[in-house]
Amino acid sequence: MEKLAAILLCSALIGNSLEDAITAISAEVCSSEGRSVTLSCTYSVKADNLQWYRQDPESAPQFLLLISDTTQPYVVEAKPPIPRLKATLNKEKKQVDLQISSAAVTDSAVYYCAMQPTVTGNTNTLYKNLWSKDNTILHNIHQRESLSVRL
Repeated sequence: MEKLAAILLCSALIGNSLEDAITAISAEVCSSEGRSVTLSCTYSVKADNLQWYRQDPESAPQFLLLISDTTQPYVVEAKPPIPRLKATLNKEKKQVDLQISSAAVTDSAVYYCAMQPTVTGNTNTLYKNLWSKDNTILHNIHQRESLSVRL
């Protein structure tokens, strides 16, 4: 059975303050193919929502889902929804998780956890209209942490 590894690639803080950080919890998460994998990030300030993106080699990042950090949290999934993905939020720990069930080779990619504000000049619709007119560029991600999932 193939081994699955999630590896922290880099930390990029491009914002007003280093305090507005989102950080991967583990540098590496290993699992066997077919098992669940959980990618986790913590954030240091209140965020209205936290988002997950996936980037395949030679491709632009793809929105996976958004989870709100509000009184009554809710999840907004990509359209169409991507099967086998689930997000959870632990407000006390300021932690957001992305669970990939039944991990497969096709899950190999770089995953980003991001916090609001995510899109420059578009803070009201952070999970819509992120792409350039020709659908080739995802606009600037301000606060993000990347993890790589490889088989």
